[in-house]
Amino acid sequence: MAEEAGMFVVHQTIGSVLCCKCGIPMAPNAANMCVKCLRSEVDITEGLQKHVIIIHCPECDSFLQPPRTWIKAQLESKELLTFCVKRLKNLNKVRLVHAEFLWTEPHSKRIKVKLRVQKEVLNGAILEQAYTVEYVVQEQMCESCSRVQANPDQWVAAVQLRQHVSHRRTFFYLEQLILRHDAASRAIRIKQLEQGIDLFFANRSHGLKFVEFLGKVAPIKSRHDKQLVSQDTKSNNYNYKYTFSVEICPICREDLVCLPPKVAVSMGNLGPLVICTKVSNNIALLDPFTLRHCFLDADQYWRTSFKSLLSCRQLVEYVVLDVEVVSSEVNVGGSKYVLADAQVARVSDFGKNDTIFSVRTHLGHLLNPGDYALGYDLYGANSNDIELEKYKGLVLPDAILIKKSYEEKRQKKRGKPRSWKLKSLNMEVDNPAKGRGEEEKMNSDYEQFLRDLEENPDMRFNISLYHNKEYQPSEMGSMTDGEEGPSVPLEELLADLDLSDEEAEENSMKE
Repeated sequence: MAEEAGMFVVHQTIGSVLCCKCGIPMAPNAANMCVKCLRSEVDITEGLQKHVIIIHCPECDSFLQPPRTWIKAQLESKELLTFCVKRLKNLNKVRLVHAEFLWTEPHSKRIKVKLRVQKEVLNGAILEQAYTVEYVVQEQMCESCSRVQANPDQWVAAVQLRQHVSHRRTFFYLEQLILRHDAASRAIRIKQLEQGIDLFFANRSHGLKFVEFLGKVAPIKSRHDKQLVSQDTKSNNYNYKYTFSVEICPICREDLVCLPPKVAVSMGNLGPLVICTKVSNNIALLDPFTLRHCFLDADQYWRTSFKSLLSCRQLVEYVVLDVEVVSSEVNVGGSKYVLADAQVARVSDFGKNDTIFSVRTHLGHLLNPGDYALGYDLYGANSNDIELEKYKGLVLPDAILIKKSYEEKRQKKRGKPRSWKLKSLNMEVDNPAKGRGEEEKMNSDYEQFLRDLEENPDMRFNISLYHNKEYQPSEMGSMTDGEEGPSVPLEELLADLDLSDEEAEENSMKE
């Protein structure tokens, strides 16, 4: 301000004094000694630990926090740094300013942490000093891992997860939810069965927590039982094995459902023919003829349970001949639908007959003349549903369209890897010597699950997709992107971390 006004300003200089030990000029401080002399006189790290022994479990990758607590932490993680600092004694005598890891060989069983501390020394002067603490890692299995190693079948709680349907698409989706939320991290063993999955835990609370997780992501009903393994009458100790039987609702996404009369009346005379559009901890049902919708929670469903009239394995491919929009766009549960009248014909009828069906559909915003759609053929279906017979005089439509089909466009990319991939749980197969037909059926279900992820962004919202390193985009593919079917955008993909690749790159750089 004074210089801008043109006034004369006296430049202030910082005075200097001579160090009382070595005599070099320095900025004045309370001790009248330079930093080197001050450090030679006073060592603020005296009495602080420089070597510490920590216990590590190699099976579950956790560290022992005395006396009996085990903490999971990865190398050079924030959790491990906090654990290492807390293990130091007498650290309250100084003020911790900074802490960081120093690189060591992963197989050296040594962890080095560089600490920077401050302390008030002579006549109020504050001295800052850095020193290194070396942690020696000793391997020792925790109690749960040692029990597992002694006897792999020594489980305490088992969760038997079942769903009585003809496909495994629900378990493929549930597997990704479990991986995303790390819900099965405490599982000793996971076994894949024909109609479900068995998970074994070393503690009853872990199995109970997993059942609670399932109740938040799927409409389930569960019951539990226990079996006495051993007892000590003198000390009044009993050992039990607990079993949790969990059944998932058999209604799946894209299933056609005939609601029981009582359920339809309780929902304001919805349906009775409805489509299941989404399954989470509740079931979303949509009337494709009026665009009315409702939600059933697990309690409401299991109170009056019902099954699907037709499932995804009975979908028939149609070709759309004409579409006429009836109503404007309606937002139902985050998805947009448009009511329309359409004329369709079965693809299998081409060259055999000229049968054309006039149907009402909720896919007016997606379908155009010439497109293909998948739907349920009620004209040629033979249904023996008990709930359907309760409706006297109900006229069934010839067909109900479920979704748009991209099969013709996918033929061009058949056999090529996708730009994304999914991780999977480490599961044991109960019957590895299964027939070729069973294996083809499972591969078909998994391929259909991957296609559902490409077509439905809502399904991708709760799971993690990773970059596929084997994918190499072709120039011809980039020129015809507008003609291809739905795909997963690159911004939704995560980088798959592979520590072995990173170590190989570091070694090549050092060489």
